[in-house]
Amino acid sequence: MAKKGLTPEERARLEEEAVLEAIKALPEPDRTLAEALHRLVRLEAPGLAPRLWYGMPAYALGGKVVLFFQPASKFKTRYATLGFTDAARLDEGLLFPVAFGLKGLGPNEEEALRALLKKALPEAPPPPRRSGPRG
Repeated sequence: MAKKGLTPEERARLEEEAVLEAIKALPEPDRTLAEALHRLVRLEAPGLAPRLWYGMPAYALGGKVVLFFQPASKFKTRYATLGFTDAARLDEGLLFPVAFGLKGLGPNEEEALRALLKKALPEAPPPPRRSGPRG
């Protein structure tokens, strides 16, 4: 999707537009679920960049996909899948979940997703310290 000659901001805007168009093209209930997920991810993890990944809505950090939404309609399954790639830092022992069946996003699911995003993403670096005399 990247076009030569575009600024990083223009590329990011085009990627997000492509994601929103893909979401808009989904049948229900996938569309409503993907829209809600998109809003939540953009609000809770603004550092993740929306992009299409194998035609599915995904969210990347530093160009590497961290989180993706696999609509139920894509593989004719009973539920959508919310998946994390190995770029997500969800490792916990030798066995840990990285994909979740998703039928809806209510308050409990949103809270669980917030916790997963917080765990999956590296902590933001602290702001730079100011140098010079203090007044």
